Formats: sequence, C-alpha cells, structure tokens
Amino acid sequence: MKDIYISDLSSFEEGKPFDGFFLVLAKQQRMTKTNKPYLNLMLGDKTGQLEARVWDPNDPRIARDFEKGSIVKARGAVSRFDERLQMKVDQLRVAQAGEVEKMDLLPATQYDVNALWQQLLATIDSFTNPDLKRLLQAMLADPALAAAYREAPAARQLHHAWLGGLLEHVISLLTLADRVAAHYPLLDRDLLLTGVILHDIGKTRELSWTVGFDYTIEGTLLGHIQFGTEMVDKTIETLPGFPERLRTLVIHMILAHHGKLEFGSPKLPMIPEALALNFVDDFDAKMQAMQSEYDKCEREGKSPEEMTGKVWSLDNRQLLNTKKWLAGA
Repeated sequence: MKDIYISDLSSFEEGKPFDGFFLVLAKQQRMTKTNKPYLNLMLGDKTGQLEARVWDPNDPRIARDFEKGSIVKARGAVSRFDERLQMKVDQLRVAQAGEVEKMDLLPATQYDVNALWQQLLATIDSFTNPDLKRLLQAMLADPALAAAYREAPAARQLHHAWLGGLLEHVISLLTLADRVAAHYPLLDRDLLLTGVILHDIGKTRELSWTVGFDYTIEGTLLGHIQFGTEMVDKTIETLPGFPERLRTLVIHMILAHHGKLEFGSPKLPMIPEALALNFVDDFDAKMQAMQSEYDKCEREGKSPEEMTGKVWSLDNRQLLNTKKWLAGA
C-alpha cells in the first residue's frame, strides 16, 4: 500500500523532499526559455494527479526506461506555481513488481460496485415494457460488456472520472429520472430509463482505463454516441419481433442526449424522453463536478470563505459552497 498520496501533498512543506509511487499519465520533453531540455510529467494515483518536472533529464538518478503507463518511484519536493501545486523531481526509477498495488494508482468509486450493479438489474426487472426489458437484458448478458460497464469511468476527466464512474453516474441518473417520470405523466418511464442505461454505453469502447483515463484511437475518431447506436442496433437485430418504431426511439435517445449540435449530438431532442434525459444527464454531471471541487478545496484546508473552485461545464466560473459559507458566518 502507498504511504503518500497526491491528496496528501497540499499539506507538505514546500521544498521538503519525499518519496512516492505514482502512475505516469503523460510524459513530454520540452525546452526552457534558455533552450535547455526538461521533462514535463503528469503523475497520478487514485486521489488525483499532479504536474511534475525533471529539470535535468540526463541526471543519472533519472531513469530513461519509463514511459506513459509506467509505475515509478519518484523523489522530489512540492512547490506552488500560479497557485497550482507541482513537483520537482530529483530522482526517479521504475517501480519493481510488488512494490505497489495498481488499485492505489487509479481513482475508483466509493460505492460498492456489486450493489450498484444489482440496483441496475432490479430497475430493469421493474420494466413493464417487455421489449425494452429484453433489449437491456440481452446487452448486459454479454460478459465482456457487463465487465466493462462496471469498470469504465464516465469521462476522461470532466465528471465521474474514476473506475466505476459510468455505473455510478447511471445509477444516480436512474434515481433522478424515475422521479421525473413520476412527476410528468407524458413521459414513458421505461423508455426514459432505457435511455439512461444506454446513453453512455459506448464509453465502454470510447475510453481506456488501463493506464489512467484516456480515449482509444477508435474513440477519438468515432465517439461514444456512434459506438452506442451501433451496439444497440446489433443487439436489436438478434431480437425477433422487436418493434421498429421503438428501435427508432431508443436510437434517438442516444443520438440526442448531449442536447445541442455544438455539444456533439447528431440530433436535437425531439421527444419528451430525450429532452428529460438530456436535462438529468447534464444536471448530474454538473452537480458531481461541483462536489468534486468542494472536496478538493476541503482537502486543501481552505476556509468556508475560500471554498471556491472552477467547473468546466459552468464556464469556469467561481463557485461558493453555500452550506459551509453559511455555517461560517
């Protein structure tokens, strides 16, 4: 087990050396203003990631045989630049087998994945539409797809970016969508919840999570919406008598879930269920991103008045943690 995590480093004294094991998420050679080469690294573990610099790549204490995806042991010290924490690396070697568990190096959901999975299956069992039920059961009966669905992050870095993040996000959406469907009688509950379960299923092919979280080559070129529609269409072809109009609606849910053309949706939401899916999906992503910012501020020991951060989907505006600020008034 690791002794030092990235989340611990904000409390470290600047300039004081420490040793730690990290996963190399990125490695680039750059040049200083005086035209000297240095290495710019992104190091990560399950608690976050940290930019690091090796100012002398030719130092014999710096390993040459590491790349993106390597697990390394680094010695250095933290400092702050433009209010961002970073690390100056003085020594670095590739970790030996058994020195550190990889589960300590990638962030993961705090929830019980088995419990989340059972909740997903129970939701499908509650459907009254037999065709939508058999579609979902057929897709999740694929062992490889089910395993990927349980493990995949929901995004590379924006929201629920951790192992099990996709499943955690979907379960949160199912809770929201079920309440929305009960409130608006014009919504078809089973269709809406089917859209929730399938809207991001293509991320099991779009994303890679063996070395940090990144896009696959195919994911970069095609995207999860293309993958999702293809996966659903192929499954429907194996289901005799699946209604064509229902197939059209399910595919539309996937195509329209980003809500706007400029956000990557090939189609705008044109049915109530697609509109509701877009709203709850966007809402859950923003709320989780805000929660992550508040958690980060709290780890850094900021006072209630300083509990601010920035969230990509809110135009990088400053945030205020209402409850903490009021409690400190």
